[in-house]
Amino acid sequence: MTEAVESPSSHPVGVDITRASIARVYDAALNGTNNYEIDRRVLDQVRTVAPQVNDLAWANRNFLIRACRFLATQGRITQYLDCGSGLPTAENTHQVVQRIIPEARVLYVDNDPVVLAHGRALLEENENTRFIDADIFKPEQILQNETAREFLDWTQPIALLHNGTLHHYLGDDYAEMMQTYVDALPSGSFVVIAHFLDPQTPEHSQIARQMEEKFTHSPMGSGLFRTYDEIARMFGGTELVEPGLVLCDDWWPDGPRYQPLNQVQECIAGGVGRKA
Repeated sequence: MTEAVESPSSHPVGVDITRASIARVYDAALNGTNNYEIDRRVLDQVRTVAPQVNDLAWANRNFLIRACRFLATQGRITQYLDCGSGLPTAENTHQVVQRIIPEARVLYVDNDPVVLAHGRALLEENENTRFIDADIFKPEQILQNETAREFLDWTQPIALLHNGTLHHYLGDDYAEMMQTYVDALPSGSFVVIAHFLDPQTPEHSQIARQMEEKFTHSPMGSGLFRTYDEIARMFGGTELVEPGLVLCDDWWPDGPRYQPLNQVQECIAGGVGRKA
């Protein structure tokens, strides 16, 4: 992995390199360069129990790309609210959907200083994208945001993306929080969720709980592995699109599978729900 430059002058304003960042840890897992030693240490800790931990990030990212293609091609969705967008990488949401629908609008939401610095720079040249600084776990903050209200048409369908975010929410009211989002969405909208999974099977629950222990006791401090039933509650009563809530790698894969999924890939699930 390429080492990120860690001189003080290279840090965006507001960045604390003594604490791991969720976005930077994901960046490190995707072999990015916008991360620091403290972020890579999180992966090193998890790697002691799950050597293929990077596959969590890749399963999450590849699911997002396929889901966005589906929303643009089959759903004909022209508006996207991407919560916890993370650091820009290959095939960002707006690049996937605007390749299919050039006029599609994408509103990114994050409050990580590194994400904001890189994200705004990336999006400066695209008039159909916006970036707002807000807490994705406080939906009212986003729903009442002036840019969000003006940039998106809340009378027309919107795709709400919570990809690889909700397992970092530690509260027990996760379903209620997501219901606030869903209630605000117009009819015909979609909800996309990818989440760390405890499959509740003898061969995989142990590795899920071991990874959870490492994540939550790392410098990042979060990363819950919830069950299928717990994740399903986050869709707020929307109707799940076939094949439902499944392993991320099993949600409309791009081709036949020659290699079996490893233990880590069995511990992240995703789904797409449609609001009637």
